[in-house]
Amino acid sequence: MDHEALAKELIRALRGRRSQVALSRRLKRRSNVLYAWEAGLRAPTAAGFMELAKRVGVDIDAQVATFIGGLPEPVQGQSFASREGVAALLTHLGEGTTLVELAARVGKNRVSVGRWLKGEAEPRLPDFLRLIEASSLRLLDFVALFAPPQELPAARGAWERLEAQRRVAYLLPWSHAVLRVLELADYRKLPKHEHGFIAQRLGISEKEERACLEALVESRLIVRRRGRYAVSSVLTVDTRQNPAAGRALKGHWARVAEQRLPSLEPAGEDLFSYNLFTVSEKDWERLREMHIAYFQELRRVIGASEPAERVALVNLQLLRLDESPRATDRLEKTEQSSL
Repeated sequence: MDHEALAKELIRALRGRRSQVALSRRLKRRSNVLYAWEAGLRAPTAAGFMELAKRVGVDIDAQVATFIGGLPEPVQGQSFASREGVAALLTHLGEGTTLVELAARVGKNRVSVGRWLKGEAEPRLPDFLRLIEASSLRLLDFVALFAPPQELPAARGAWERLEAQRRVAYLLPWSHAVLRVLELADYRKLPKHEHGFIAQRLGISEKEERACLEALVESRLIVRRRGRYAVSSVLTVDTRQNPAAGRALKGHWARVAEQRLPSLEPAGEDLFSYNLFTVSEKDWERLREMHIAYFQELRRVIGASEPAERVALVNLQLLRLDESPRATDRLEKTEQSSL
């Protein structure tokens, strides 16, 4: 993605119908800084961008909380329109990722990235967007907090693919697993696609296999190359965009796990466990943070894992049993599902 172009388009979208001069004055700038930003002559810092969003009416705290699933202690009380607030946000998103790895993903040296994370320097908006992408894998959902991605040329194509992935995941949940099989080394070694290979590997019907492949092709998420299917584009899908569909998708995979439970052998490799306990409110919050941190670390390990040899499913639940089921709705904001 062209982060420089995306930064300019984001600024233009936030300005809306306001004049560049008038908005520059609202930002207490002597020059027409909006013109310079939109023309790409200069770029705001991450904090400067957040301040711009705040000035045009964006509730930054609420939007950041939506993006990261609440405001954990390290970022509570921070002003995200400040160098310190930006550093706290980036540090939280980058937890579990080494500085060397993060710098490599961003394409910057680790000294610069380290200073940004410590709040000793401020990243320009394009670099801030690169950091969001590298640390969360959800840049498009972050962009959507400020402007409709489909209206930004630099993001439109990727957003359409992401929305297509969401639709396929909601309508045909097994398509998620089919995509994973297509990434397996064993599938890529096949001289050509074998009908039933995916079904046998996942334990689903050949009818389900065909339906998923057809939907994935139609959504341009896979293509046929040299007799086999290949994944053309896979992004991280956040089910919080559609809470009802997200709950249905979580329910599907919970049922899959339940169906596989009776077939387990005592010494099998699969792990099914539960723990029922009492805990203090303080430690309940700690467990919630650990739950989220584990999920984030899980995704980072998966993202760096090579070669692709197994398709696996992880279901995570942390529930309050002593309150109304409605209380668990608050946990939905911490749950994510990725393709």
